[in-house]
Amino acid sequence: MEQWKDRGIILAARPHGEGGAIVSVLTEYHGRHAGYVRGAFSRRMRGILQPGNLVDLQWSARISDSLGSYSIEQERNLAAPYLADPLRLRAIQSACALCDSALPERESHPGLFYGLQLMFDAMAEDIWGAAYVVWELAFLKELGFGLNLTRCAGGGDPADLAYVSPRSGHAVSNEAAAPYKDRLLPLPAFLSPQKGNADETEILKGLRLCGYFLRHWVYVHHSKGIPPERARFEESYARMAADDADDSAVDENAVMSA
Repeated sequence: MEQWKDRGIILAARPHGEGGAIVSVLTEYHGRHAGYVRGAFSRRMRGILQPGNLVDLQWSARISDSLGSYSIEQERNLAAPYLADPLRLRAIQSACALCDSALPERESHPGLFYGLQLMFDAMAEDIWGAAYVVWELAFLKELGFGLNLTRCAGGGDPADLAYVSPRSGHAVSNEAAAPYKDRLLPLPAFLSPQKGNADETEILKGLRLCGYFLRHWVYVHHSKGIPPERARFEESYARMAADDADDSAVDENAVMSA
């Protein structure tokens, strides 16, 4: 009999059989690991198996290569404070979907486990959008697709970084980018060495920057492409940023006409 105990963050629960589910968990020591949960859609278990929940679990199987089954107890509901905030909730769902779809199964990633908890904790702060973008950059790096945002790929001034090469993932200064800036990706101000502004416009740039490399590097060979949860989060953030910009323009016009 094979078995172990660990802590984990629920990533997904997919119906399987009569009342059961195959549950994917990002564990502290055993990486992304799946197991079968009986009675997964009972009133008690439905709440525990929501993406983003921190749980204590025991996995057991007859042999190590089989699916096995989970016994799960909730440790902390990390998503509960944001049930009334659809945008933050979508950010949590997006991060869980990325881990579930891109991480190799049963390959240890303790840094991502701890980083995901820290990012969820940051959801309570005003900086949550920037924290999410920084987490996606760390996620890309963990998968072997790290971006270099500290120096210019063309030898330009590192204090003047403003773009990112879509081919290499290296930052480019304003001067070096001048001949072909229309082919480059904007570098968000808060990711530059000067640590500039992290308003909604800059955070949206960060989401689009990470989204580009997720689609073209991580998911380029995935038959299903980037998870829909990630796409929905970026679309929702873009709508929110546009609505806030429209509201600001209306307020400014009202002040000018008063």
